[in-house]
Amino acid sequence: MKYLLSLVLLILMSSPVYAQEVVKPETSAKQAYVVDFDTGAVLYDKNGTERMPTSSMSKVLTTIVADDALRMGTVTKDQKVVVSEKAWRTEGSRMFLDLNTEVTIDDLLKGIIIQSGNDACVALAEGIAGSEANYVVMMNQKAQEIGMADSHFMNSNGMPDPNHYSTAKDLALLGSYLIRNYAEEYKTYSEKEFTYNNIKQGNRNPLLYRNIGADGIKTGHTEDGGYGLIGSAVAGGRRVVVVINGTDSMQARADESAKLMEWALSSFKNVNMVNKGDVLAEVPVVLSPVRKMTLVSSEGFRMTVPSFAKSGDSKISITYKSPLVAPIKAGDTVGTASLTMPDGTKKEFPVLASADAEKLPFFKGMMEKLMILLVGVPE
Repeated sequence: MKYLLSLVLLILMSSPVYAQEVVKPETSAKQAYVVDFDTGAVLYDKNGTERMPTSSMSKVLTTIVADDALRMGTVTKDQKVVVSEKAWRTEGSRMFLDLNTEVTIDDLLKGIIIQSGNDACVALAEGIAGSEANYVVMMNQKAQEIGMADSHFMNSNGMPDPNHYSTAKDLALLGSYLIRNYAEEYKTYSEKEFTYNNIKQGNRNPLLYRNIGADGIKTGHTEDGGYGLIGSAVAGGRRVVVVINGTDSMQARADESAKLMEWALSSFKNVNMVNKGDVLAEVPVVLSPVRKMTLVSSEGFRMTVPSFAKSGDSKISITYKSPLVAPIKAGDTVGTASLTMPDGTKKEFPVLASADAEKLPFFKGMMEKLMILLVGVPE
């Protein structure tokens, strides 16, 4: 028979979106989206799903596609690319590549991330995929893989095009994906300057120059889209990802992004609701020398809560077939847990056996089955 066991845990009040609980700052940005990196909780959303030009923020995807090529061995960091006339003539922010010179993939990546070189993007795309058009196909494929459902790219550097767009939500997803899956490569995003062709340029990310724990990611600007930024910072072991776009100046971009970042880091905290391996219940076992079995959580759950949150009740309901019947192996899924938050939010996850329970020999097993039929499950 199915058996439902309910437990009450004392935890902190929590909710996946906290706009109604924490006072939000105003922002002049047309679009803004802030998420907790660890839990994915949405902390701030202003027109987060509105399509917008992505400008140089597109270059985060450009570098991810290159990082994949490096991991697959398609190219190497010290491999050299010949600068084509198309790359050399590319307008906008530049790495200042010279026509027909050779430049390494590694230098091109630094020229994109630190110097925001549009010319470097084209040279990199041609060096890896043969043409920028081929590279853009790879970018759009990667965007779909990441889950950027409302994004489309027409070039490698974010130059204006009506069919080149994304959303603040998708760019936050992109930034989180970069940090989570390319930790070593991400370190370049915190470098403040790079010199190429005897020209030293500073990183355009204004957050890197403020003492707020920022370590990336990328700025952007177009006439239609305004000034934008994907940013990330860590404080007290918590990381947030901030996206803004549509500010009217570099100063506004710097101030608005820093304001949202400091607010997100100070106004919330993360708490463990359930840890992986937590003992959730002790239940009977039959047809085994083992008479009791503890059930443990298959995974852990962390929630982002307001920094001023008070304690409240949360319930875990465990459903399993009682009694458990041997043989059982440690780690077997033997039931399902449902974690209900004070606000009604639910998380379901498998419950696992904590140890082995070997089956009784045939004769003893038959005798126990008979006893169960006569008097019920033994205590």
